[in-house]
This record gives sequence, C-alpha cells and structure tokens, in this order.
Amino acid sequence: MDKLINISQLSKLLNLVDKNSNKPLNYILRYWEKEFKQINPKIINNRRYYGLNQVKIIKKIKYLLKDKGLTVTGVKKVLNSKRNDLDYRNNLEDKTKLLLKKINKLRKYGKKNSRKS
Repeated sequence: MDKLINISQLSKLLNLVDKNSNKPLNYILRYWEKEFKQINPKIINNRRYYGLNQVKIIKKIKYLLKDKGLTVTGVKKVLNSKRNDLDYRNNLEDKTKLLLKKINKLRKYGKKNSRKS
C-alpha cells in the first residue's frame, strides 16, 4: 500500500507555509484540487491524504506555477498534453545525437563536405 501524507504535511513538504507563523497554507492545495482534475486525494474521515503519485503531480504543478511562471490555464495544457515526459526526453536524446553527429562531421570534413549526409 502507498504511504499517505495529510494535507498539512504536504504543504510543509512543498514549502507552502506562512512566512510569519510557519502554518501550512492548505487552502492553496485545496484550490489546486478544484482546478486540476489530476489531483484526487483520498478522503478518510473528512481529511485529505495524498499518495506518492499525487505528490509527484502536485510537485510538478507547483514547479510549473511558481518556478516557471505558468498560469493555471498553461499548467492545465501541459498536464493534458499527449506528450509525456518520457516522450520529450527520448525526442531530446534523438535530436542531441543527431546534432553531435553533424558536429563531428564538420570537425572531420570541414564545412564544404558537411552537406553529404
């Protein structure tokens, strides 16, 4: 079974706390829960609990909102896009290998003969 953490623990983990009182800002997570259908906490005795998968999704949401400066709509588009992180990484690796191949050809043959692929 997945280890569950409650909403206050998650707020503290994500550093969503009031700077003066150090109280967790749980309302932010509750707002995100309403905005993003990907967040589905388990409700046990009227308390919200989050598993590891949920924590990963919420960390990604926080990163995109707070660090990257995306809007809620922008984050929704990213989360709903068909392309997942693995696809992106694989595509990036392919492009990197292709660029390295071209760079090595340039080094070996010079600019004149680099057009021969």
